[in-house]
Amino acid sequence: MKYNQIGQSDIQVSEIGFGCMSLGIDERNNKFIIDQALEYGINFFDTADLYEKGLNEEQVGKILKDKRSDCILATKVGNQWRADGSGWDWNPRKEYIMKAVESSLKRLGTDYIDLYQLHGGTLEDPIDEVIEAFSTLTDQGKIRQYGISSIRPEVIKKYVERSAIVSVMMQFSLLDRRPEESMMKLLEENEIPILARGGIAQGLLVNKPAKEYLNYTVKDVEVAAKAVNFVAGTKRSPSQTALLYVLKKPPVASAIVGIRTIEQLNDVAKIASAPELTAAEYAFLSESVKPKLYEKFR
Repeated sequence: MKYNQIGQSDIQVSEIGFGCMSLGIDERNNKFIIDQALEYGINFFDTADLYEKGLNEEQVGKILKDKRSDCILATKVGNQWRADGSGWDWNPRKEYIMKAVESSLKRLGTDYIDLYQLHGGTLEDPIDEVIEAFSTLTDQGKIRQYGISSIRPEVIKKYVERSAIVSVMMQFSLLDRRPEESMMKLLEENEIPILARGGIAQGLLVNKPAKEYLNYTVKDVEVAAKAVNFVAGTKRSPSQTALLYVLKKPPVASAIVGIRTIEQLNDVAKIASAPELTAAEYAFLSESVKPKLYEKFR
């Protein structure tokens, strides 16, 4: 497994990250999968306080407790569950962040979080207040570094300009190349890596029946999936091909994959031994569908 540095920090993450959101609630099964991921060399595990109302953090923390020094643990904050459990509200206030981190630390069973991420963001947020909260937590040693998980270009720009974020988690795949519009250049210039999620586009690039996706038609999706399968050939799996496409684009440091089954893990984790995309293969994939631009969520 290859590892990449997160910005100017001392954090090194595996090129395949384990997206814990896709895990079920069967702790025994989850432990089996996570233990095997560690054996493959995957060291980056991403969760959030929002997932399963905190149960995801709790289980992941418990499973990784004895391997804490061997893994990079990331979680997120900003979505506050309502008291009646009916849903959540966006809350980026400093007061809430400072309380939420204590709950996450307790559920994760650790005294520090490697990467704490704002789970969204809008231009109406009290950005200076958010930055102050994360800076305070860094100074206190409760988090090592902080970043943002967002697809909004204008919001990301604000944090690049005003904060010390070390990463941006955003959606990126052959079927979602919106970050190429401006974000990738901006982040690369500022040495802020991307943690790319959605690399197989909900399975549409691999084995799911074609459907409309973002601004792409069913036909567009079919063409993209055929291109991935063609390039995969007998050299690598379609999943590996789709993820290698993501990883080939700077400044992507890790492709975060939602893993639910051991079969999915076995497939994507073996990317380390799969041949890299050639320049011709990369160009062929890129030309199979035209990139779209952000039309909303600016």
